[in-house]
Amino acid sequence: MVRKSHEWPKEGELIVATVYKVFNYGAFAKLEEYPDKETFIHISEVSAGWVKNIRDYVRENQKIVARVLRVTPKKGHVDGSLKRIREDQRTKKIQQWKIEQKAEKFLELVAKSLNKDLNKAYEEVGYELMDIFGDIYGAFESSAEEGASVLIDEGINEDWAKAIAEIAANNISPPEVQITGYIDLQTYAPNGVEIIKEALKAIESDDIQVRTIGAPRYRVTVKSPDYIVAEKILKDSTQKAIKIIEKSKGTGEFLRELE
Repeated sequence: MVRKSHEWPKEGELIVATVYKVFNYGAFAKLEEYPDKETFIHISEVSAGWVKNIRDYVRENQKIVARVLRVTPKKGHVDGSLKRIREDQRTKKIQQWKIEQKAEKFLELVAKSLNKDLNKAYEEVGYELMDIFGDIYGAFESSAEEGASVLIDEGINEDWAKAIAEIAANNISPPEVQITGYIDLQTYAPNGVEIIKEALKAIESDDIQVRTIGAPRYRVTVKSPDYIVAEKILKDSTQKAIKIIEKSKGTGEFLRELE
């Protein structure tokens, strides 16, 4: 169960829940993100159209996404709606929930590495990470990119920060951008084919891929965690190939996009 930092959901919030009881007049479901809380979906809030049989729409053990209509903490009551959500909102909420489930597992691994349990992890750092980064996964993602310092700078305990960064580095791949450019390479030297092969081989690497479109044009694809860095790598690598060609009295031209 993914836990929220506050005790009750807010009106208008989207919640993930598991249906545990269905009656003719409505359904009860346990909230996945709020421990020991549940929501009631009245039959009038199940679908925009007339509902003849509620079990055509909800069933026991079904995961649902509902919109909170009313919250009454004194009565321990949350009213929800299934019909006041678009399909894209439902899909996005489920995806976010699954990501946070993964983040909670990461947090549990961090806790174990410090000889603590998940409850302690939430108390000492989990809820704080939610307040700072919006959610726990956001904290792991940031530390995967920038290391423990991004957490320490926000006031997170150093031991927790280092442990989180380690788990993040082992489990989260940094975001990657991919850009493409083109180079035209020509040379009339007797060994021109070999010179072109040499020029292309000189710029290929794990992050730079070169493919022939049709002589004299070649496609250069660059992968990098950062767009600006990727652009610089693309420019530098293609210029390197062009210079090799020009040494053989050939010509080269870089094209960012094909016309």
